[in-house]
Amino acid sequence: MALSTEIEWTDATWNPVTGCTKITRGCDFCYAERFAERFRGVPNHPFESGFDLRLRPERLLQPLTWKQPRRIFVNSMSDLFHREVPSPFIHSVFDTMEKANWHTYQVLTKRSSLLVRYLRDRYGERDAPRHIWLGVSVEDAKNVIRLRHLQSANASTKFVSFEPLLGSVGQLDLTGIDWAIVGGESGPRARPMSEQWAIEIRDQCRAAKVAFFFKQWGGVRPKSGGRLLRGREWNQFPKTRESAHLQAAE
Repeated sequence: MALSTEIEWTDATWNPVTGCTKITRGCDFCYAERFAERFRGVPNHPFESGFDLRLRPERLLQPLTWKQPRRIFVNSMSDLFHREVPSPFIHSVFDTMEKANWHTYQVLTKRSSLLVRYLRDRYGERDAPRHIWLGVSVEDAKNVIRLRHLQSANASTKFVSFEPLLGSVGQLDLTGIDWAIVGGESGPRARPMSEQWAIEIRDQCRAAKVAFFFKQWGGVRPKSGGRLLRGREWNQFPKTRESAHLQAAE
């Protein structure tokens, strides 16, 4: 677990799984892969095996040792719903999140259909607890289907990360969505984000009363272009009991 992070919309990261494989063009220049592969072959380094998928059972209970409430990004270096992550291991991750319920967890996936199936199997007709936020990544109009999957999921708090935003997503149905994040790609091969793509999402969020967070313009480095959209920062979070508690503690 990283006690701090430069990701603006979270406080900490927890990686009981690391590594992943590419499934759409939003994965092409993955920041996590770029970081992990720098250490491939380094003896005894956590990323000695680079970005190969690895379960980290020794990390499963880490949030229980962290007593101050935090927003925790779950698997910033992987995807919990990767097909090669066994269901019993995902159960263990959710068991910890349910036990350490003073934290708020942000679980983000591109495998949206597997997310829906898992939540249905675990919770039946109930929704996942409100302190476990479930989200999907959408990089362009082609992948808006992930948002539709999320809308059908048994989740109390739902969010969408439009990062890296690689094209217009068009007209959105944001029914049931609590939060949207927008960000441009970063890294040496970053693809530029049009201001209009970000504005069309912001305006739809405002109309639908969905919290909107503008993370970055991106560029060679994440902070290259700054965080201002039309002259201001957008740092909204979902209005939940857990987020109110976290803001009071900050």
